[in-house]
Amino acid sequence: MAYGPRPGGPRPGPRTERLALPGVLTAEETLRTVRAIADVQRADGAIPWFRGHHLDPWDHVEAAMALDVAGEHERAEAAYRWLADHQNTDGSWYAAYPDTPDGVAATAPTDRGRETNFCAYVAVGVWHHYLATGDDVFLERMWPTVVAAVEFVLGLQQSGGQIGWRRNEDGSADTDALLTGSSSVYQALRCALAIAEHREEPQPDWELSAGMLGHAIRHHPERFLDKNRYSMDWYYPVLGGALTGTAAKERIEADWDRFVVPGLGVRCVHPNPWITGGESCELALALWVMGESDRAVDILRWIQPRLRAEDGMYWTGYVFEDDAIWPEERTTWTAGSLVLAVAALGGDEATTAVFDGSSLPRGLDSDCCR
Repeated sequence: MAYGPRPGGPRPGPRTERLALPGVLTAEETLRTVRAIADVQRADGAIPWFRGHHLDPWDHVEAAMALDVAGEHERAEAAYRWLADHQNTDGSWYAAYPDTPDGVAATAPTDRGRETNFCAYVAVGVWHHYLATGDDVFLERMWPTVVAAVEFVLGLQQSGGQIGWRRNEDGSADTDALLTGSSSVYQALRCALAIAEHREEPQPDWELSAGMLGHAIRHHPERFLDKNRYSMDWYYPVLGGALTGTAAKERIEADWDRFVVPGLGVRCVHPNPWITGGESCELALALWVMGESDRAVDILRWIQPRLRAEDGMYWTGYVFEDDAIWPEERTTWTAGSLVLAVAALGGDEATTAVFDGSSLPRGLDSDCCR
């Protein structure tokens, strides 16, 4: 596949100062990270974790969003085209697809489960790409893909608002809800509503579902599986936009010392002595959402010496008790989360719009629901 300019061309690329984070990364270093992600992307648009490993739809979108941040709009569009071409008839995607050599047809998925947060996230990426490019033709083409994905996800919403996390290979629904996954779905539903609003195609059922989901996240932790050892369950209600203001600050402060290792980064799981790049960058994004930019910059600064590789990619994690990189893999989604955090702190309009929440519909107010 060639990545030449489409008719009319994309909007001008981002101002390079928005890709710089003083004291952490220069714009050229951030661009090197984006180029490293692009080097992993296949000719068909797919972006695996790393070459030879699998692809999952959520992380594929995260990496595509990073490409858009740096003006690689044709590459990002190819990534979304891959999703449209591989969507199942029920609106879902499988949880994992194998990497294949360029030009070789994809083989059977390696995990035929269909996870709701994986499927919903296309709405975030599509809205981000549109905001970065202003490409109405792209939005028109991807709208049916977004609609089908949202309908699949809402088919697993429970009466209490929470989203069942997966439909199994045999078609049965796993109705247990994950707080991290449901928080990501909440952000995705709001982006889907923003697309619908832009298209002047109201979706009242989606609005109600988003309202119910937000209410469950804010007020009913008992409706979700207990995963409080995982840092994602700590910060994702803030990152996904369900918790804001005082409630967000109180949540972050309550477990700061459990998960944040000063000078190193953020634990993936408490009390394991393992900090990870993805969780660190996502917490930085959540802190930025809260208006805590200084602390966000600190987190991103801490991870650079140990997790940044020479080619601009990022190692997944670091075991600080053993002074060891583990696992020895450099993932596109870790690099993508870094780029998005830098872009938000730098004021990139498309990135701030999908994460700060102020411009996204919130859904119907369901705080009266029980």
